[in-house]
Amino acid sequence: MTAMPEPLAPPPMPTPGAAATQAPRLEAAGVSRWYGQVIGVQGVDCTVGPGITGLLGLNGAGKSTLFKLLAGQLRPSKGVVRVFGHDLAKNRGLYRRIGFCPEPDALYEFMTGREMLVYLLRLQGFDGKEAARRAADALERCHLSDAADRRVAGYSKGMRQKIKLAQAMAHDPDILFLDEPFNGMDPPSRHESMEVVRQLGREGKVVMLSSHILHEVEAMTSTILLMQNGRILAEGHISDIRDLIERHPHKVRIECDRPRTLAAHLLDGDDVLGVRVESEKSVIIETNLPRRFFRRLPQVVLDQDLKVHSYSTLDDNLKSLFEYLVEGN
Repeated sequence: MTAMPEPLAPPPMPTPGAAATQAPRLEAAGVSRWYGQVIGVQGVDCTVGPGITGLLGLNGAGKSTLFKLLAGQLRPSKGVVRVFGHDLAKNRGLYRRIGFCPEPDALYEFMTGREMLVYLLRLQGFDGKEAARRAADALERCHLSDAADRRVAGYSKGMRQKIKLAQAMAHDPDILFLDEPFNGMDPPSRHESMEVVRQLGREGKVVMLSSHILHEVEAMTSTILLMQNGRILAEGHISDIRDLIERHPHKVRIECDRPRTLAAHLLDGDDVLGVRVESEKSVIIETNLPRRFFRRLPQVVLDQDLKVHSYSTLDDNLKSLFEYLVEGN
């Protein structure tokens, strides 16, 4: 077993006043970070309360930099981050209320998963008995109990993601930042870990989850922030953000037994701009009113006794959504 260090004394916690207890749990006010002439994050204003909030952005949008700023790992070049109404940069005690699951690995490869968690909890100020209890609980919640006493060096990519999630939550923080936490997981592990995150949200914790996969975030929350080029483009309920792109044409591919018949009858509506029969089995529809179109589609299929095998939206994805929003700015 690895020798454990003497625990550090817990840093002093700020005492919230009446105003602070009613303040947002996490707030960024005009937060910017630049590296010489390169701007990583620019003028971010956001307020995040209990539950899960998804931070969506393409690779390189600035998500990881923003997380490091909000978690106190980086200091803003401009602006302030407040936790429970207090300036994070001026209150070291607040760091104990934050958990961070980074995207890159930075693990203690020579330790077992259990040893690593206990070590990190001892550094947080917990005694040996409490650290062991919390480590065991976090390992069980993240479905790693069977691998707890194996060295981290032998962990698969999915297991490494799980141990990062476990260390972020083991000290029971109020605020968690999860940066692309499901990358590299197989479907069963992804499902298990997504349920862990959902439970953290149900417990009333502030959970910020970053991803470049839209449906992954939609499966856990409807509250999102959209980020591009270091800026927040939009925030709110995902349905409201989808409304922002209603004015842009959508392309839909439908595979059915008689695509020409379907195309002819869909053209009767004012919600269709054009159709293209792609093959003897599929047709592509361009619509400027997708909600109206999808409400009308089932009736057309039933009236014409068509057999639809599948349909998919060709531009209902994160990249298209960002392109539409950037174009509209």
